[in-house]
Amino acid sequence: MRRIAVINQKGGVGKTTTTANLGAALALQGRRVVLVDMDAQANLSLSLDVTADSGAPSSYTVLLGEASFGAAVRQTGVPGLSLVPANIDLSGAEMELASAMGREFLLRDALAAWAEEEQKRSARAPADYVLFDCPPSLGLLSLNALAAAGEVLITLQTEFLALQGMSKLVEIVQLLRKRLNPELAITGILPCLYDSRLKLAREVLGEIRKYFPGQVLPQPIRSNVKLAEAPSYGKTIFEYAPGSNGADDYMKAAREILRGESRDSTLAGLPAFQEKYAPPPGALVTPAPRRVPPPRRAAAPKPAEPKPSAPKAVDVPAIGRPASAPTVPAPASAPERVPLRAEDLPPLPPEVFEILSRRGSFS
Repeated sequence: MRRIAVINQKGGVGKTTTTANLGAALALQGRRVVLVDMDAQANLSLSLDVTADSGAPSSYTVLLGEASFGAAVRQTGVPGLSLVPANIDLSGAEMELASAMGREFLLRDALAAWAEEEQKRSARAPADYVLFDCPPSLGLLSLNALAAAGEVLITLQTEFLALQGMSKLVEIVQLLRKRLNPELAITGILPCLYDSRLKLAREVLGEIRKYFPGQVLPQPIRSNVKLAEAPSYGKTIFEYAPGSNGADDYMKAAREILRGESRDSTLAGLPAFQEKYAPPPGALVTPAPRRVPPPRRAAAPKPAEPKPSAPKAVDVPAIGRPASAPTVPAPASAPERVPLRAEDLPPLPPEVFEILSRRGSFS
């Protein structure tokens, strides 16, 4: 059973979108996938149309020991894709667990107990993949996910600030490998919200591939409006728009993740990646036809307006000009501007000279 934490301490870089759609892509390839929502905003749960009321089994009750991991697993609309939902109660988990013994390993212990129980019952692992959607911070919730995971998938935007924080994030993962989870490894770096038209995006992608050779997934997730629209319908991209660029990019990301199955003996016998997959029931297999506007009617030609006749030249004799040169008199509304002379100004009153002399204007 592979356990992958999707993480970045920066928000808005595609963690939740990647967790939902990468998990759906793996499920469409015949894998049993369980997603774990570790964010108090519960965006992953909302994206998959799964809600957990306060007190219901969720990631919060699993951390507090009030419910087992298996009791919190809920089925989604994609066959083979399950979810441990979250709710707003998770926002208080860090304060409630501040004094708990081994608080960083609560999720790991709950997951191990669930796997052991299912192994005894059915002689097989309960899932092939477990993906953790981490919050945009490195607090207790993220530490629990990293302690329970065996691999880390880093998502980031192709922007300067995201590139600057990558080195710090890699240092933190290496520190956690020494102190919390010796088997933790970076399985890949997935650029998201990539726009190839922007020079900055291309340069940042090139720098990431330069400093992390072999770890960047070859196909970045392109900016696609369908990926932003799908959560509002409570569907993955494969249910909402299976023919979009977003679906194609996440299926290619799943192909790269599946290549690591050879290192796990429990997954080595699973079928290979299939280029053609069956979309989930209810998916929009063929996009709706685009409405073609009716052809515009040719506008009737406007009648040619008669050209205004040129004004007749009036010969006005002027001093110093030939008599044949036509002149146009100035309009009556524009009076002639006469330069103002100093001798035409009225004299200043004597008191003004007194004031100016006191101020030193004439000294």
